[in-house]
Amino acid sequence: MITIVIADDHPIARAGIRNLLSSDPDLVIVGEAENGIEAQELVAKLRPNILLLDLEMPGPRPADVERHVRTNYPETITLVLTAHDRDVYLADMIAAGVSGYFSKSVRGETLIKAIHRTVDGENLITDAQKDRVKRWQESRNNKQVKLTEREREILALMSRGLNNSAISKELDIAYQTVIFHISNIRKRLGGISRQQAIMWANDNIDDDFESG
Repeated sequence: MITIVIADDHPIARAGIRNLLSSDPDLVIVGEAENGIEAQELVAKLRPNILLLDLEMPGPRPADVERHVRTNYPETITLVLTAHDRDVYLADMIAAGVSGYFSKSVRGETLIKAIHRTVDGENLITDAQKDRVKRWQESRNNKQVKLTEREREILALMSRGLNNSAISKELDIAYQTVIFHISNIRKRLGGISRQQAIMWANDNIDDDFESG
């Protein structure tokens, strides 16, 4: 029997996964978590073979949940099952140690086979996913090198939805200084628009970057 903990904050999503996996009598769902803390607690209590982990949940960052599991319960294999297939998430979770990263649109039979394969010792991170991460890291590093510390701070605040006035107050700098820095940010990122700069920040800035 393969024991599984599902970690997803949406009850309907958990029910769908339960129903999907129920077609295989070898798979047994032993616990369900709706946030990162519960996921850690259930892994500690139940020691499942598999943790199916969503990326949009309250509590600790999913990568931190996975690092906790890898450090303390290495016998539990983590597979990501998410609707958010962004490069920054993929890179973060591969670095944390997950054994597979799947979209929620994956076919049921594919996910079931993946579970069996990982229990048999396979790592299901594909070469294509590794290449995506490599390209993303190279692009991110090249552009971050061009940004000053202040520009990185302002870009992080822009990505959080702050307007120019709010950024000025947050950093205690003049409004015109904010405009100057944003103009430079746009130029350094290739002459893109403000919205495109925010989109780039959302795809390339993680918590460590935001905190400097």
